[in-house]
Amino acid sequence: MSGEKRKDYLSWDEYFMAIAKLSAMRSKDPSTQVGACIVSKDNRILSIGYNGAPNGFDDEKFPWGRDGNNLDTKYPYVCHAELNAILNYRGSKKDLEDAKIYVDLFPCNECAKIIIQSGIKEIVYLSDKYKASENNIASRKLLDECGVKYNKIKLKEDKEIKIKL
Repeated sequence: MSGEKRKDYLSWDEYFMAIAKLSAMRSKDPSTQVGACIVSKDNRILSIGYNGAPNGFDDEKFPWGRDGNNLDTKYPYVCHAELNAILNYRGSKKDLEDAKIYVDLFPCNECAKIIIQSGIKEIVYLSDKYKASENNIASRKLLDECGVKYNKIKLKEDKEIKIKL
């Protein structure tokens, strides 16, 4: 035994993003699974969340479709991962101030407003596939104006994190 530490361990960013991705696996949405993990300045997990139906809305009756009449799709009803993570937090709002949120999909404008209001000061995201959408353009305007930083995660390499249960 050489006494040296492992070299292939996860960085803090990779670790918290992996927790967000694991949380996303709880989502029942057939097309988009998103997870979120809120972390304090000292790298302590404060809360997690994933996208899904509101409490009390039967998942079997929930409209999971993406197309058709708006009221027959998921969009006016689903709670996003960021909202759930913030609402799931049971501590003092003061603890969210200056916290960081890890999400696998860049936040929409509605989530950006909630993130700003909660006091979270940094977003780390994995994918920005809707970057050109009006919602995400509005998100960036809101976040920039309110001083919330956002950064795409910098992975050391393409990592596939395998979870054995």
